[in-house]
Amino acid sequence: MKSVRIIALKKDRKKILEHLQNNSLVHIRSIEEPKIGFVRTDTSAQIQQFEKNEVVTEQALKILDKIAPTKKGLLASFKGKREIVSEDIQEIAVNSAKIIGICNKIISLEKQIADIAAERVRIKALLTQLEPWEKLDIPMNTGDTASTAILIGTFPKMYDEVSLAKTLAQSEPDLIYEAEFLYASSNLTCAVIYVPKNHKELAENALRTIGFTRPLNPTSKTPKVKVKKLCEKDKGLVQKSEKTIEKMKSYAKYRDAIGDTQDYFHFRTEKYRVIATLDQSEHIFILYGYIPEEDCGKLDKICNKAAECIVEYEEAGEDAPVKLKNNAFTEPAESIVTMYSPPSHEDIDPTPILAFFFYLFFGMMFSDAGYGVLMVIATTILLKVWKPDKKMYNNLKLFQYCGYFTVFWGLVFGSIFGDAPAVLYKMVTGNAITMQQLLPWPTLDTQKDALTIMIMSIGFGLIHILVGMACKFYVCIKNKKYAEAFFDTGLWMTMLIGFAVLAAGMAAGELMMNIGMVIVAASAVGLILTQGRSKKGIFGKLIGGIASLYDITSYISDLLSYSRLLALGLTTGVMAQVFNMLSTLMGTGVLGIIYMIVIFLVGHAITIGLNALGSYVHTMRLQYVEMFSKFYDGGGKLFEPFSLSSKNFKIKNNDNDD
Repeated sequence: MKSVRIIALKKDRKKILEHLQNNSLVHIRSIEEPKIGFVRTDTSAQIQQFEKNEVVTEQALKILDKIAPTKKGLLASFKGKREIVSEDIQEIAVNSAKIIGICNKIISLEKQIADIAAERVRIKALLTQLEPWEKLDIPMNTGDTASTAILIGTFPKMYDEVSLAKTLAQSEPDLIYEAEFLYASSNLTCAVIYVPKNHKELAENALRTIGFTRPLNPTSKTPKVKVKKLCEKDKGLVQKSEKTIEKMKSYAKYRDAIGDTQDYFHFRTEKYRVIATLDQSEHIFILYGYIPEEDCGKLDKICNKAAECIVEYEEAGEDAPVKLKNNAFTEPAESIVTMYSPPSHEDIDPTPILAFFFYLFFGMMFSDAGYGVLMVIATTILLKVWKPDKKMYNNLKLFQYCGYFTVFWGLVFGSIFGDAPAVLYKMVTGNAITMQQLLPWPTLDTQKDALTIMIMSIGFGLIHILVGMACKFYVCIKNKKYAEAFFDTGLWMTMLIGFAVLAAGMAAGELMMNIGMVIVAASAVGLILTQGRSKKGIFGKLIGGIASLYDITSYISDLLSYSRLLALGLTTGVMAQVFNMLSTLMGTGVLGIIYMIVIFLVGHAITIGLNALGSYVHTMRLQYVEMFSKFYDGGGKLFEPFSLSSKNFKIKNNDNDD
């Protein structure tokens, strides 16, 4: 990685930045303070406006997705972005104001729909309030007559003529009234009370004591008329809402244009963020960044093509970003590394090591040749037909390679959709046969040869851990930490190798056992003498060295974790065989064949779903926990070039150095 500085005339700034953004070569570096004689341009106002426009387009797209969703197939997420030529961006820029106006209209219409919905809720509440009053044939705000006071209201409990008379008689026995009950329930009674006008105050006091209240919103029309008007209004609101929705749907034809405009303003935002980092004077500007060393020639040609400028390179410092560079076989595993953490400058890129072991362990856990063939076919079709973007392409390639290794291990374990070939052979011939007898090559049965596979799994685990420790050894030597390399890593490596030789000697003979014991003993002595070197005093150093031997339990625990290679492989095989057995229970008649096909397809689909997920998760765990813990720190910053990164399209013809 190189540190780059581009110096050019201020009048050429726009052209140079556009060329850099089109070609995605430079990771922009922000210097805290401008150099003496230079200033920074405050672009916060422009950025704020561009981000506002991005938000507007995002809101409009969400509204359209809700009102007029597009039909997407199950595999639509694999499809790559549509391609446009660089000249189309100018057209998008020209139409951006029009599209933002359309977005604002969509948002305004959505607000109208929300207001209509709120008004309908209010109408529904009013109708609910008026429902108990439907028998009232006078307006709810009817006033008194010349001789009679009319009190319309509610009680908070159930009353009838008898109960109300008894209650009022206790407080006002001389009150003269007549009551008309319109509605009664356990917690509400609607009534009209008629009293002589000279008893009005007396009646109001008496009624108030038992919870009588006037309606909050008395109407000037009868409840029946009011209900009718409210229903008509609600119907009109429904029609208005439907028309508004239809109008919003008419804007769905602008969906792609809105997405393009969203990307355009994202480009502008990123560009003005870069402008804010530039050192500028009255006539020139300076841009700072990082670039991979192999791209320096391209940058020179691009800058010279754009305008006259000076391009200077220096060695990058420790704060430089990291760009992973791998071949076609290992590149798909980069996402697994970055998901954990990008490598720092003191690390090595673990992708090549991780890729091989990831494919190997996934295949061993999934361990069915039939499933592996399906993975390879499915990923190949998706890659050829859908032409996905780079990120999705790498993810599909990752599973394609996992599929190849799954086929390999499936053939090793004699599993092709479980024991489907053997089951089919028995159905056709009537003779029972095993997969080991059917296949022309020697195989391992995950059930009968479980101990052998367990030993194999532990062996792979030992190799995996030793590779991780070898990486640590290399990193320490590279950083001139020789004591840490030989004492803290090298001695543990020889210790583990000694145990492996000792274990192999149990089967190979006493000589190998003795060799293993010597290696273990020598390694243990070395650890005792060196692991306490940071302690004070001879006694402290000795105790620290002896205590370090306890770490062997950690390594044993790590090795036992690899038993999941057997466990997951066994699970896949057993589940597949169980579904194969279930599929034959109905015999070979017409119904039996139909039943067999259904159970076979559904059962193996379940097996694939569960065990593919389990294999992916547990394989990743073995990489992160068992191997990465031995040598990998991470904490680096990924190389992210100044580019036209978009959600909705990709540029087909970028400027290049041709």
